[in-house]
Amino acid sequence: MDKLNVDHMLAIEEPFMKVPLEQLKRAVRQTQKQTERETAAVSSELSNVLKNQHRLTPGELQQTLDELISRLQTLRQTLEESKLEEAQLIQRSKQRAADLHKLRGFESTAQSEFQQWCRTRLDRVLIDYMLRNGNVKTAQRLVDKGSLGHFAESSLFTLVMEIEGELKEQHSCRAALQWCAENRSALRKIQNPLEFELRVQEFIEMIRARNTPGAIGYAKKHLTPWSDTQMPRIQRAMTLLAFPPTTQCPPYKSMFDEARWGGLANDFRLVIFQLYNLPAQPLLHLLLQTGLSALKTPACLSEDPSEHNRNCPVCQTETLGKLAQELPLSHHVNSNLVCRITGEKMNEDNPPMRLPNGYVYSQASLSDMALKLDGKVKCPRSSQTFKLAEATKLFIS
Repeated sequence: MDKLNVDHMLAIEEPFMKVPLEQLKRAVRQTQKQTERETAAVSSELSNVLKNQHRLTPGELQQTLDELISRLQTLRQTLEESKLEEAQLIQRSKQRAADLHKLRGFESTAQSEFQQWCRTRLDRVLIDYMLRNGNVKTAQRLVDKGSLGHFAESSLFTLVMEIEGELKEQHSCRAALQWCAENRSALRKIQNPLEFELRVQEFIEMIRARNTPGAIGYAKKHLTPWSDTQMPRIQRAMTLLAFPPTTQCPPYKSMFDEARWGGLANDFRLVIFQLYNLPAQPLLHLLLQTGLSALKTPACLSEDPSEHNRNCPVCQTETLGKLAQELPLSHHVNSNLVCRITGEKMNEDNPPMRLPNGYVYSQASLSDMALKLDGKVKCPRSSQTFKLAEATKLFIS
C-alpha cells in the first residue's frame, strides 16, 4: 500500500519540466533572430560604405563606422544578457530534474524524506495557484520562505498579468500585439488567431471613436492580410461602419460590448499557457480532481442530503464537490461500507449492525448511542427506537 507509483507521479509533473525548456527554446530563437537581423544590417551597411567610400568625406566615413561599431557593441551587450538568461534557465531545468529524480530513490510513502518532498511539492503547487489568481505578494512570501525561486514561474505569470491588465483595465492592445509579433511563428504553427482578434478590437475602437477614415485605413493594412482564413469575420467587422456604437442589432451589439476585452484577456492567457505547455487549470485543481474522482460514487450525486457522507469531500457540494461535478464516477471492484452516523468505514474491527427495521450502522456508533440512551438506539432515518441487543451483527466477507 505504501509503494510509490513513480511513473504516475511524473506524468502530472510534465509542465513542471517543460516550462523552463520552452522558455529556453524561445530565448535561443529570439537571440538567434536578433543576431541574424543585426549582422545582416551591419553587413549591408558596410558593403554600401565600401562601394561609395570615394563619395564620402573622411568625417562622414568615420561617423558611419562609429555608428556600425556602436550597433555591434549593443548587439554584444544583448548577447551577454541573453547568455546569462539562458544559463539561468538551464540551471532551473537542472534543479527541477534533480528534484523529480529524487522520486526514484524513495521506496515507500512512509519515508520521512518522501514526506519532506511532498511538502515542497505542495508549496510549489500553492505558488502556482496563487500566481494564477494574482496573489503575487503571498506567492512571493512562500517562495522566499522555502527558497523555491527555481520552482516558480514568477516571470511568466508577471508577463501574463501585465498584458491582461492592459487589456481589461486600459483597453489597450499594444502589449498583446507586441507579444504576438515576437511569437508570430509559434502562433502560426498552432493556427491561433489571437493577433487577428486583437486587430479587430482596435478596428472596433476606431469605429467607436467615429474615426471612419482611420478605421478603413487600419482594416486595409491589418485585416486584409487575414482574408484567406478570416474573410467572414472581416466582412462582419467592416459592416460595423454602418452602425453606431449604441446599436441594438444583435450580431453587432456584441461586437461593441466592452466585455470583449475580458474575453481577449482570457484568450491571451489560454494561448500563452498552450505555448508553454501549462495546463489551463491550476495544478492544485488537477491534483484534487485526481483524488476526488477516486471517491465519487452515485450517492454523492443524490439530491437528498441524508444520502451524503459527512466525511466525503465530494459530498460537500459548496466546496470540493464543485470541482468534482464533471468528473466520472469511480470504479470499485470491492464495495466499502461506511457508517452514516460517524462517516467511518465498517470492517472486522468495527462491524456493521443491522437494526430490526433493516437499516445498518457501525457497532461503534450504536454502542456510543446506547450509552447515552440507557441501552437503546434511535434510527436516524426512521426515528424508531430499539434495544441495542436487538441489533444483528453482520459479517463482511
